[in-house]
Amino acid sequence: MKRVLFLALLTATTLLLTACPQTPPPPPVNPSECPVGPLQVQAEEPLRLQGLGRFEGEYVPGELLVLPRPGVGVGTLRAQGVEPQESLPQGLLRVKVPPGQEKVRAEALLRAGAQYVQPNYVYRPLLVPNDPLYPSGQRAYLNGLVGLEAAWDRSTGRDKPPLVAVLDTGTLPHGDVQASFYLPPGVKLDVADDDTDPTDRTTGSSFGHGLRVASILGAETDNALGMAGVTWGKYVVPIKVFKDGSSEATTGDIAKGMDLARALGARVANLSLGGANVSDPVLENAISQARAAGLVVVGAAGNAGTYGVFFPASLPSVIAVGAVDPAKQRASFSNCGPGLDLVAPGVSVLVAKPGGDYELGSGTSFASPVVAGVVALYMSKYASERKAWPNPDRVYQCLIGTAEDLGPSGRDDEYGFGLVRADRVMSDTTYCFP
Repeated sequence: MKRVLFLALLTATTLLLTACPQTPPPPPVNPSECPVGPLQVQAEEPLRLQGLGRFEGEYVPGELLVLPRPGVGVGTLRAQGVEPQESLPQGLLRVKVPPGQEKVRAEALLRAGAQYVQPNYVYRPLLVPNDPLYPSGQRAYLNGLVGLEAAWDRSTGRDKPPLVAVLDTGTLPHGDVQASFYLPPGVKLDVADDDTDPTDRTTGSSFGHGLRVASILGAETDNALGMAGVTWGKYVVPIKVFKDGSSEATTGDIAKGMDLARALGARVANLSLGGANVSDPVLENAISQARAAGLVVVGAAGNAGTYGVFFPASLPSVIAVGAVDPAKQRASFSNCGPGLDLVAPGVSVLVAKPGGDYELGSGTSFASPVVAGVVALYMSKYASERKAWPNPDRVYQCLIGTAEDLGPSGRDDEYGFGLVRADRVMSDTTYCFP
């Protein structure tokens, strides 16, 4: 494996984060599960959200997400000093209001007949402080901690590869990752800018975040080039939820990304993004809908080094992942708390770097795709043997039942159920393959 020494200079932020291949991968094994033609979303139950969302945390100034009641028209909204901007799934509207008057206008909309109103929350990349990092290779953590070599002996994920959605900043050209992207023609993978090109055009430290995350999960493996990915499958779908020129993603765009992942038939979704928001019912609903359709959602716990898992990883429907160092100790930046499910390597992790090179990075953003990759390996083996995908509950019980217990005996707030162990996942006959 080629190893290039780079200094990873990655910045911690208050909120989490979190190019077309020359030869696009073939469509998934079962086209009926991963359609490549016109998207057909199944009918959904109407949103049952009621009242006023919490105006806490960070949100887009001058924007609201509104769910009107039947019969409440655009004129009624405009009479309350708001201007509709965009229609979102399940009848939601993104509207403009005067900055600084978000809550006042939200309350006025409820009095005028809106069913539910909340802010359009903001999410940022999950990166860590710019501390010097020196590579020691991948084997020490991918095999020494996670046990991937024994897992790969049982399956590399290519027997029946699940579609894995990475909701992030998008893609960038890289010779070791490009072949692993699945880019269905005509599909608007850039949900933030409403176009088919998911090329990363974010700004600042966010730039390249999606490439780095995707490389951990699915860099092309066994190709005598660069780094290995957790899964050898070639079905990573980059769904761009960050607008061109921005370093933030919003509730509305992430919700659209989850809706697209579900419509494409993805079985795994990685969310190396989030925020210190108390709640976000719109995004929670989008994730719950995806999980109900069989999609396993994995999310980063946060890099603030504080008590309390960031949203949306804190949701019961998301597998929340914290970071440990090579000594299996919780990384100082890794959030902890009752919402934490698992930990994975997240310190000095080798990642693909924009421009075609490699570097070391640290953060729960990079621990999350390790777990998502293990999920993909497990789902591939399970479906190949049993001719059906395991449901999210089965996947969750498999992961926590086989995790290596760290810290106090049993589940704890610092390590959750413990360190993800791919070798146990792929061989266990109690929780994973009963």
